[in-house]
Amino acid sequence: MSERRIQRGARFELITDRVTLPNGKSALVDLLKHPGAAAVVPFLDDGRVLLIRQYRYAAGGYLLEVPAGKLDPGEAPERCATRELEEETGYRAGRVEKLGAIWPSPGFTDEKIHLFAAHDLCLAEQRLEDDEVLSLVPMAFEDALRRVRAGEIEDAKTGMALLLAAQRWTGGYGR
Repeated sequence: MSERRIQRGARFELITDRVTLPNGKSALVDLLKHPGAAAVVPFLDDGRVLLIRQYRYAAGGYLLEVPAGKLDPGEAPERCATRELEEETGYRAGRVEKLGAIWPSPGFTDEKIHLFAAHDLCLAEQRLEDDEVLSLVPMAFEDALRRVRAGEIEDAKTGMALLLAAQRWTGGYGR
């Protein structure tokens, strides 16, 4: 019905909308506009996955994650996934496969994260941005799945990407 821009930041925009809901009622909603993102589960040749331990200010510390990042204007999700893989890990994918997509927080943002798996990795050049504080954490795929089930991997995109990869390649969600 109406839109009012509240704040435009470096990467996101906060708007307040007056909307008509499917039940016919009107409501005022805040929305964090997001360009979308891509995340990728990198599989090393020996079957391990390459996760990253990344500092996240909003989480108050480090999280274990798959490489991910926001889409640049006009960028295809698969291209974003391969770019982020190379920038954050220093590996280039020989083959990428779509796993699915998720809406991580649809109560307040229109962000959609496209999930991929990367195979046939070769060394490239890691190019971290100034705000990226991370280290590489290779681990057995089964160990990563165990950590998801145990609640040790708290990052939603990472948990979902790992579970979708397990479903695709093992026919289940791991033991």
